[in-house]
Amino acid sequence: MAGGYPPQQQQPPQGYGQPQSQVDPNAPYGVDPKTGIPYSDKQKMLAAGLQLLPVVFPIGGIGRLYAGHVGTGVAQILLSFLCIGQFWSLIDGILMFVNESPTDGQGRILRP
Repeated sequence: MAGGYPPQQQQPPQGYGQPQSQVDPNAPYGVDPKTGIPYSDKQKMLAAGLQLLPVVFPIGGIGRLYAGHVGTGVAQILLSFLCIGQFWSLIDGILMFVNESPTDGQGRILRP
């Protein structure tokens, strides 16, 4: 020890400590960069795929129930017995695939 000074400890430069978490508790799945609306916990491809279920199984509206649109889903299921709900569900599923930002029952955008 020259000069009677204690040895200095090396400290990391400012901004290089532990990484800070940038997760918003109100948007755990992120935020849509275009609109700023939080993403849903539901997935767009799964909801649209379930809407296309009448291609192999004669009942529609399952994708809307999954996404949280209970009223629309129940209406499509009930109208499936008249074949109208199956066509409605197929068209709705195609629109969900094509649409950039379909929403869930709470108005959040479905995750890609």
